[in-house]
Amino acid sequence: MHMHVKREVDAMGTSTKLPQIGAETFGDITEDLNGTPLSHAQVIRNVVAEGQKAEESGLDFFGIGEHHRDDYAISSPETVLAALASTTENIKLGTAVTVLSSDDPVRVYERFATLDALSNGRTEIIAGRGSFIESFPLFGLNLEDYEELFEEKLDLLAQLRHGKPVTWQGEHRAALDAQQVYPLLEDKPLTTWVGVGGSPQSVIRAARHGLPLFLAIIGGQPSSFEPLVDLYHRALKQFGQPEQPVGAHFHGLVAESDEEALEKLWPHYQRTMNRLGSERGWPPVSRMRLQAAMGPDGAMMAGSPQTVAKKMAKAAKQLGLSRVDIKYSAGSLPHEDLMKSIELLGTEVKPLVHQILAEDS
Repeated sequence: MHMHVKREVDAMGTSTKLPQIGAETFGDITEDLNGTPLSHAQVIRNVVAEGQKAEESGLDFFGIGEHHRDDYAISSPETVLAALASTTENIKLGTAVTVLSSDDPVRVYERFATLDALSNGRTEIIAGRGSFIESFPLFGLNLEDYEELFEEKLDLLAQLRHGKPVTWQGEHRAALDAQQVYPLLEDKPLTTWVGVGGSPQSVIRAARHGLPLFLAIIGGQPSSFEPLVDLYHRALKQFGQPEQPVGAHFHGLVAESDEEALEKLWPHYQRTMNRLGSERGWPPVSRMRLQAAMGPDGAMMAGSPQTVAKKMAKAAKQLGLSRVDIKYSAGSLPHEDLMKSIELLGTEVKPLVHQILAEDS
């Protein structure tokens, strides 16, 4: 099945043919060039430099993920994004992901409305459930409420994002009665995407609220997400919602050549995946698996600028994507390699993707 969405819209609802390209990080704890792990504080300072490099390289979006564990430095993405709001001018700034299930939607609105003011309207929220559960016990939440918490909190955030008084009632927080939350927004609602990992229920939920969809494509083949995108567009119609954009997040690394990308990625990828595997019961990862993920049909956007651009253009066309983000940080991979990857993504990959798609249209 090939859907090839003809018309894309950006998060503001205006037509656009060529996808925006963004960079994302979770603030992974990196090593210096001698293999010594950096402090959490140094990683956070480095992420600010990476965001500045993303703008300098011509990228459209810079996203920072939220985690509450020792292998990631960033638990408060909006604080780091605020530093970037003050030192950049054009690039959109957002999360990748805001773990909404373990947060309070009113607080989320307040932080992002503040960030929106600091950045002159460049803020985006990607709200999701996250792939880790550490935040639930940390904030005193019950994992048995996992589904219900997200459903309820997204419902409230979808109303709050407009910046107007809200009347709302739910099970897990105090009700709001024509409550105005501050600061007030300047000229538009907060752009709020729903991040999903592949659950049809999550896709339908995003459509019901009329919110744009952000796919986390971290394994398998990008083309296997076509049915979900198709489901999303059908659900939007059934709910009477206007057409919304679809974005996707991939893991990757841009280097001078495919060989260099593989050599740089492998030891850090192996260590990260095996650590996660020991927590989740996965078998040890193999170099062959990474090579397969980097191949023409795999989900890893890693290799030379030409290789990455071809894969990105193919995925954007197959899924009708308005934005493609690359999570360029890969476990302990050094900051210097990440800076180079961001630069190549903006200066070489982005123009190539646009060229390929323009020639195809």
